Amino acid sequence: MSAIDTLPPLREVIASHQLSARKSLGQNFLLDLNLTAKIARQAGDLSQCDVLEIGPGPGGLTRGLLSEGARRVLAVEKDTRCIPALQEIAAAYPGRLDILNGDALEIDPLAHLTPPIRVAANLPYNIGTELLVRWLTPSDWPPFWQSLTLMFQREVAERIVAQPGSKAYGRLAILAQWRAEARIVLSLPPGAFTPPPKVSSAVVHLTALPAPRYPADAKVLSRVVAAAFNQRRKMLRAALKGVSPDIEDRLLAAGIKPTERAEQVSLEAFCSLARQISEA
Repeated sequence: MSAIDTLPPLREVIASHQLSARKSLGQNFLLDLNLTAKIARQAGDLSQCDVLEIGPGPGGLTRGLLSEGARRVLAVEKDTRCIPALQEIAAAYPGRLDILNGDALEIDPLAHLTPPIRVAANLPYNIGTELLVRWLTPSDWPPFWQSLTLMFQREVAERIVAQPGSKAYGRLAILAQWRAEARIVLSLPPGAFTPPPKVSSAVVHLTALPAPRYPADAKVLSRVVAAAFNQRRKMLRAALKGVSPDIEDRLLAAGIKPTERAEQVSLEAFCSLARQISEA
């Protein structure tokens, strides 16, 4: 019996279903059920929420979310080998776990979940950043989610919460902090996973703001920030010359020195620049 429910320990589940983490799917399994419950608690009170989980694998975090009281969990798993283990969890929590065998990049969560919705996941490393960017840049705001509680490689987590002037500061920090409150809530060593990855991991909690922190067109801001940080060693007047023919004037109008580099520019200033370019 496990520490959080009457199901077998995860090592037994993995052995009985002959599961092994696949590098091609970005899998690293968390086997400590006390730890997965602790991660689930970082998502807050889930009793009145549906929860979207991506890449549950053998179901460690899934069990944590359910044991911590999630109203309902939708577990999206691409690896068909994991489905029988997840079905055993669904049987232990009748009516509270739905399993979807498919690609998270192709799924509309609102077709399967009832708001309010929170996302909690040990994201597969190979699609984690892409999913986060999609969740931060929908066509409409507020998004479908109230909060995101996501595990990333430590380096990626630090990029999400980075401040101007740091090497980690870039597109992810701007997109995340423009529309959400973002903070690192847990750090995990490689040894917490099977197999152990080569790097440490961290859990980031993002709470959606009711409106973006500063006015700006999302597509323009994203384009400006991508161009600025793709050539982060260059002065902005050079890095952004393809964005606007009179970029120096636009930079000055936004209160940014054309000789500054992207990592020196605040979120507010980037939003101001996006507005200047939109008005051109």
